[in-house]
Amino acid sequence: MSQAELADGVSIDLAGRTPTALAAAARRAARALAAAVAAGFPAGGTVVVTDSQGELVKIMAGWACVVGERVPTATRTLYDLASLTKVVAAVTLTQVLAEDGLWKLDDPLASWLPGVGNHTITLRGLLTHTSGLPAHRSFYRLVGGREAVERAIYAEAARDLKAGAVCYSDIGFILLGWALESCAQMPLDELFRERVAEPLGLSRTGFRPSAENQHLTAATELDGDQRLEPGLVWGTVHDGNAWALGGVAGHAGLFGSADDLARFAAALLRPTSHPVLPAASIEELHRPHAGTPPDIRSLGWRLDASDWGPWPSQTFWHTGFTGGSLLVAPQLGLAVVSLLGGVHPKRNPGRLQALRREIHRELADGLV
Repeated sequence: MSQAELADGVSIDLAGRTPTALAAAARRAARALAAAVAAGFPAGGTVVVTDSQGELVKIMAGWACVVGERVPTATRTLYDLASLTKVVAAVTLTQVLAEDGLWKLDDPLASWLPGVGNHTITLRGLLTHTSGLPAHRSFYRLVGGREAVERAIYAEAARDLKAGAVCYSDIGFILLGWALESCAQMPLDELFRERVAEPLGLSRTGFRPSAENQHLTAATELDGDQRLEPGLVWGTVHDGNAWALGGVAGHAGLFGSADDLARFAAALLRPTSHPVLPAASIEELHRPHAGTPPDIRSLGWRLDASDWGPWPSQTFWHTGFTGGSLLVAPQLGLAVVSLLGGVHPKRNPGRLQALRREIHRELADGLV
């Protein structure tokens, strides 16, 4: 790949086979990211466009940390993937265990977590966010640590729930993570490493980065609301509930590099030779299962990316609260990984949403 410096601290790498229109669009997207970083938010980020063969475009900008010391964004930077954990880990593993014949997606959750006691919740309901479970509760503020969090989550699941409508639920994916562990008889982090990360070559993606890798991770929030005490979250999961559960959960907790996320996406663009899933399982990821525009759901993923540009109908995508997003467009044979410092040093959801939209719209102009 050839590298060019567009502005101070902003670089763009282009593969020799990158189409001319995509290269021009990538430069526009890079300038948008450069302008945002120069204006003070986000601190930095990495954007990668890949096809089934590998990376076509890589944009890197700004800083992985700007509090206390300034650490530049680098190829090796690890990002807190936040809710991308849901689709990269939990959804993939749910399908893997189904392909193994260990469970079926219409199984009641209580078959794998008897303590739930609510037989109306199914695995499919959790995957499509239609179980009736609420979106979020700040369980990490409970006195009593992990045991108190687990009791509270089980109590939520035991309520009389009204299933059917889409309600994006972290709680549902926490339960799905525990069900995965029960079914596979293996901790979630080990299960992900063995059944997803190693087969796909995701050597730098996993839960709970080691302490010595802190400076390789992008810092997240300073004095935010996801901890009981003020301070900078750096090297540990930002999400308070995942943190209270020890850093490993079905809804959040993964850290990974942009290169690894691009490998994950590239494999989805090779459905007939995917190392983990058969083509039929991958097809389910871009088939509507629930919801109405603009919030249409497949298994875990969102459909209808029209707010981000004229992406084709089979495009599936997801975001993470800390600034990440992953968009896969099978009809174009391309995917976009965008990992931005969206809560560092302070969150700004409106500006993050606008920048995501601008980057993806610029790229879409060079693809569609």
